[in-house]
Amino acid sequence: MEYVAVLVAAIAAYAFGAGWYMALSKPWIAASGISVDAQGKPQGNGSPMPFVIGFACILVVAGMMRHIFAMMGMDSVADGIMGGAGLGAFIITPWLLMCYTYGMRPMMLTLIDGTYAIVGCTIIGVVLALF
Repeated sequence: MEYVAVLVAAIAAYAFGAGWYMALSKPWIAASGISVDAQGKPQGNGSPMPFVIGFACILVVAGMMRHIFAMMGMDSVADGIMGGAGLGAFIITPWLLMCYTYGMRPMMLTLIDGTYAIVGCTIIGVVLALF
């Protein structure tokens, strides 16, 4: 059952991310510095690899969160919310901020990606608690 919980949690967080980045595509593209064509679409070959790698990474995060939650006896929805939001806000987002600051990236990129990390991890935590 743990594998199903991890998979469902990863799918839920990935789905939220799809909506999040579709809604914020223009400011994210501007903040990330990605080159765009005349229609405002990112230039490149349209490879699906960023999406495949992105899902694989979320799956790893969900799996590790399940492991941490199980070790800590965290099994309520409140635990899932606090644990997920805490990991996103106090581990992932500060790490992004550090990397983006050294890379001289705009603060907007940290705000967009950091908020996704916080909400995405919270979603993962809630889904894991519901299983």
